[in-house]
Amino acid sequence: MKYLLILVTGLVMMSCGVTVPYTNEVRDEFGLDSENMIKKVQFYTSATITLEKSKESGGQGTDDGVLVSSSSKEQEMVIIPVKTKCVFDSYGENGSINVRFETGVGKILTFNTREGQTSGKYYLVADWSAKEGGEIEYGNMTYHATKASGVAHLMVKKKKLQKTKRKARYVKGMKI
Repeated sequence: MKYLLILVTGLVMMSCGVTVPYTNEVRDEFGLDSENMIKKVQFYTSATITLEKSKESGGQGTDDGVLVSSSSKEQEMVIIPVKTKCVFDSYGENGSINVRFETGVGKILTFNTREGQTSGKYYLVADWSAKEGGEIEYGNMTYHATKASGVAHLMVKKKKLQKTKRKARYVKGMKI
């Protein structure tokens, strides 16, 4: 009974597939060069992506003889948790991939391989020269991706299907 449970658990785990990084090797292995083929693939994020945008305003003045100093701050965040599903939207420049997490104009993120990296993973593309994090466009607005978002790359599920059909028959033999 114990061995049967282990066998069943193993079979269920194998049928689910394994999440692996999306790389050029995976693309070539499954022939995902055309848009028609890659649109059928479900992508996932490997890490949480956090996009932040903040606006501060303030001023000084007087109100009925009282000195007033006022300030306000608006902060907007877009959080894409780890293993969030996304779909292929289009190809970008230099072999990059644009993916969509939600509907809406400009609500895409770009992923591409990094120069000098041998892993071939498709990482989040942003302008990482800013102090606040990587500057990125999302939904036609400028956000700053946190530094922790810089390790996020695309993942896909891979599984192997192997079917074996067996047919057996018993031969009784022949008599004279």
